[in-house]
Amino acid sequence: LQQRINAFALLGEYLRLFKDSKSIEGFDKKNEQFRKLEETANSAYLHNGWFITENVWNMLFAIGESLGKNNLDKWVSKYNLVDDSEPKTVAVVMAGNIPAVGFHDFMSVLISGNRVLAKLSSDDNKLIPAIADLLISIEPEFKDLIEFTEGRLHSFDAVIATGSGNTGRYFDYYFGKYQHIIRRNRNGAAVLTNKETEEDFEQLAADVFMYFGLGCRSISKLFVPLDYDFTPMLDVLSQKKKVVDHHKYFNNYEYNKAIYLVNSRPHLDAGNLLLVEDNSYTSPVSVLHYEYYESIDSLNHKLLLESNSIQCIVSSQKEVANSIPLGTSQSPQLWDYADGVDTMEFLISIK
Repeated sequence: LQQRINAFALLGEYLRLFKDSKSIEGFDKKNEQFRKLEETANSAYLHNGWFITENVWNMLFAIGESLGKNNLDKWVSKYNLVDDSEPKTVAVVMAGNIPAVGFHDFMSVLISGNRVLAKLSSDDNKLIPAIADLLISIEPEFKDLIEFTEGRLHSFDAVIATGSGNTGRYFDYYFGKYQHIIRRNRNGAAVLTNKETEEDFEQLAADVFMYFGLGCRSISKLFVPLDYDFTPMLDVLSQKKKVVDHHKYFNNYEYNKAIYLVNSRPHLDAGNLLLVEDNSYTSPVSVLHYEYYESIDSLNHKLLLESNSIQCIVSSQKEVANSIPLGTSQSPQLWDYADGVDTMEFLISIK
């Protein structure tokens, strides 16, 4: 176990070099696999137009930040991880909505002492293998515990599958007889109170725009008080012009704006983002839904009842139950499990 932790801690040191170009330039690139990962990161947009280099580097750095030795030790300390059991093969069906989104499952399987059989999304089939090659260069014993496949999954003991609401039904059908974690659509929500500062809105902008809003932790829904003044928030959000320089995002923005205008649907337009009153947590790319609330207490009750639709909640107010600070939605800790399901507990319970 300590050997595996040490390997991931060193992997984290490498990934933290993606903070900025200066750290990469100042690094002695003796590790061939690191150079290949850098090349893969820089060319990811050629395979997926949403994976601009800035976002890929941001994800790699965020992963590196989470892999600090203290973080890893704290994470595993709550589990009874033993090294005397035969490794199980865990099939991991990965999503491809944002760069390297399947890394946490990949890492969890290996840290738990099991073997990972990963089925990659066609939208993101370069980054995780490049990270795996770097990990194997750090700790060669991982080589026999990592397999990637593009074909049909077979010969596995348990499965972790991530997809949409529709694919979730197929996962239930195909994997129901195995021990499994099956994840479906969830979204991030923000609770605002009229007390936010300009800095708060800057942080909210990161939660909204990072990865073009495609992540399950991206903020797609706002809850605002009845007398909410949108102007200060829109003033800050509208300054994030860079997002509309991306043609795929801009096409979505133009399309949704046209639909709202043709249908005479009331909306707010920040020039790079559309705000529409809607009860749904899932919003189209370039659109934020918002909903009014009467009190924090009543909203906390509502959020609890609708928790199966929510991946995370951000707010500047501690009174908002289970919330994290604005600007942190895309920087989860190792123990912040998707859908609130403890992946490590699941992995050590496989029979």
